[in-house]
Amino acid sequence: MPFDFTFTPRVLQWQASIAEFVRTAVIPREQEAFRDGLTDALRIELQSAARQAGVWAPQASAELGGGGFRFDDAAVLLEAAGHSLLGPLALNCAAPDEGNIHMLDVIATWQQRARYLEPLVNGDVRSAFAMTEPPPGAGSDPSALRTVARKVDGGWRIDGSKHLITGADGAAFLIVMAKDASNGGATMLLVDADNPGLTIAGHARTIDSTMVGGHCSVIFNNAFVADEAVLGEPGEGFRYAQVRLAPARLTHCMRWLGAAGRAHQIALERSVERRLFGHALADHGMAQQLIADNEIDLAAARAMLWHSCWLIAEGDRGSESSSRTKVFVSEATSRIVDRSVQLCGGMGTSEELVLGRIYADIRAFRIYDGASEVHRMSIAKRAARRACARLEASEPS
Repeated sequence: MPFDFTFTPRVLQWQASIAEFVRTAVIPREQEAFRDGLTDALRIELQSAARQAGVWAPQASAELGGGGFRFDDAAVLLEAAGHSLLGPLALNCAAPDEGNIHMLDVIATWQQRARYLEPLVNGDVRSAFAMTEPPPGAGSDPSALRTVARKVDGGWRIDGSKHLITGADGAAFLIVMAKDASNGGATMLLVDADNPGLTIAGHARTIDSTMVGGHCSVIFNNAFVADEAVLGEPGEGFRYAQVRLAPARLTHCMRWLGAAGRAHQIALERSVERRLFGHALADHGMAQQLIADNEIDLAAARAMLWHSCWLIAEGDRGSESSSRTKVFVSEATSRIVDRSVQLCGGMGTSEELVLGRIYADIRAFRIYDGASEVHRMSIAKRAARRACARLEASEPS
């Protein structure tokens, strides 16, 4: 089997165009967003510029107006977008919209596509994915769902609470994961933000803050939705969620790998220019170890990510490979940013040098879309099952 890491001319052209767009149109707006907060007005402005630059939604299907790239090709493009924390938002490939676009494209009915998917891909609206709940509800253990959907005449009624729902404030609709009262399974439902039974109850004050709409508490109180609001089949929500989960883990890896690369670039340039004790910082052995370890982590993370993305592009579910990759990349990128801060000294902690904002925002990556510990548990269980199967197969009959 040949190993081929070359890319088509079209991928390379888009990669170069995205890099140029991020450098010239997005990075100059970072300090404004860090200072004043990331608003829908800035989102709309940046997305309009991305459309004009011809770098719109590289991960979305061409039928919907996106770039139409394979998933493994998209890895290169979303990494380029992630070079700025605002880049994925500008290109409409940021969470949670990117994951919702993919899931709706696979699962939605034609009516749902027209009502929800097309406006989302166009950038006309934002969305949210509502699964996480306050304790003792669903978090790392999705089976602990306490929000309930009950079948009633003509539709469903939803009751329960969610929290840490990214982008909920200002979203046009939410994809809600709820426990199906009739069978104990999970059902996904599309809920418009103006539903009278839905309330945005507040924002969590988290260390990561570079997102539109915050991390919100959402309350459903007798929220009614029609039958056509069900996404997929009732009671099959966990199965349908797998359509979103593995790719979304990896697109997070793509974007954060771009941010970590940016942090390393800033630190490397500073270490070459900065002189300490008569020499450039990059000439000192301890600084060289930080630089070298960053280079190693970047290369290893990129290789693991590309392999996992190729598996999914070739039709694999990617459950185990995406778990391994998510753990490694989330921890490697955190190490890269941490070393970059250390290389830059006091200014490394500042938002003026960007590293301080990346440092704060990237920490949560080791928790959302499956905490590292949960993924490790899953990986270990799979490995143990394989060992048991080998032992059973080797036993004499």
